[in-house]
Amino acid sequence: MKFLRKPLTKRLLLGAASLAIVVATFVYFLPTIANYGQVWDVVRDLSWQQILLLLAATAINLVTFAPPWMAALPGLSFMQAFTMTQASTALSIVVPGGIAAGVAGSYGMLRKWGYPLNDVTRAITLTGLWNQFLNLTFPIVAVFLLAIKGESTAALATVAFVGVAILGVVIAGFVLVLLSDRLAEDIGNVAARFANWGLGKVRRGPVKWNGRSFERFRDEAGDLLERRWHLLTVSALVGNLTVFLVLLVSLRVLGVSAAQVNGVEAFAAWSLARLVGSVPITPGGIGVVELALTGTLVGFGGNNAGVVAAVLVYRFLTAVPTLLLGLGAAFTWRRQKPKPPTDAFHPVGAMPGNGGQSSLET
Repeated sequence: MKFLRKPLTKRLLLGAASLAIVVATFVYFLPTIANYGQVWDVVRDLSWQQILLLLAATAINLVTFAPPWMAALPGLSFMQAFTMTQASTALSIVVPGGIAAGVAGSYGMLRKWGYPLNDVTRAITLTGLWNQFLNLTFPIVAVFLLAIKGESTAALATVAFVGVAILGVVIAGFVLVLLSDRLAEDIGNVAARFANWGLGKVRRGPVKWNGRSFERFRDEAGDLLERRWHLLTVSALVGNLTVFLVLLVSLRVLGVSAAQVNGVEAFAAWSLARLVGSVPITPGGIGVVELALTGTLVGFGGNNAGVVAAVLVYRFLTAVPTLLLGLGAAFTWRRQKPKPPTDAFHPVGAMPGNGGQSSLET
């Protein structure tokens, strides 16, 4: 019984801490920066042309969810990719530790549509890796652009420095994995030992993958990346930058001019908040992202009411449409039929971290 109570107690404590962060952000911190009456006055002054501009930016962002998955999983149609990404993203927003729930949702839907296990796990791994590469790259680019303009921030410079180190190690390891089976196995064994050491510190069991899993991943991913790495890279980059587009449009239509916060500064604030929000403190980074974005944008010179209004509108437009579409996808995804793959390959083996059977898969 003690064994059963400990995980439950831990989840309750983490849930309470997450809720406390969200409440503190929206009840105390944001109103301290600008009271909600002032924020509402800014939002209420939006013209219908400005509202249409916001909706257009949101629509562009939504349609760019699908292409990276289409590049990573040959044969996946746009509607399937769109349905799956909306449903899995909605899960990741509303469920604590939501990234795992989102991955499980993607896995279950793709398997139910009949896509082979190896192809699905390869696509999940590659899209996840490319997103993390970009998350680490954006702050580095932001610091470089700020330096060109003669600006700098200690927080962003620190994040970028750490990002360079992590990104260098990850990319070097990824390239070495792709170079040879022996290197892939050796790196996989080292990674497994480090992962087991870290999990042991929090009293979790050992990982279920090892160097052989990395070797199989190399065999599965190498050919696809040789043919499609540019498609995956461009589509992932465009998909991420359209999220920034929604923020930039929100700032401009809600009274935060380029004279207050220019495009480079807005990109720097967004990069920092995006990286902070990727740490699973609250579902979808709620509270954490708003606080990081608002503080950084106000620090760059944005007027308080306009910044808070823009951040809240940005967060609404990047979360609520996906939640609604994800809810619709939950009722329609089973009706879609898989398109026969045109250039997929199905090697034997499984990639690291493919986990167990999703609750969506029967």
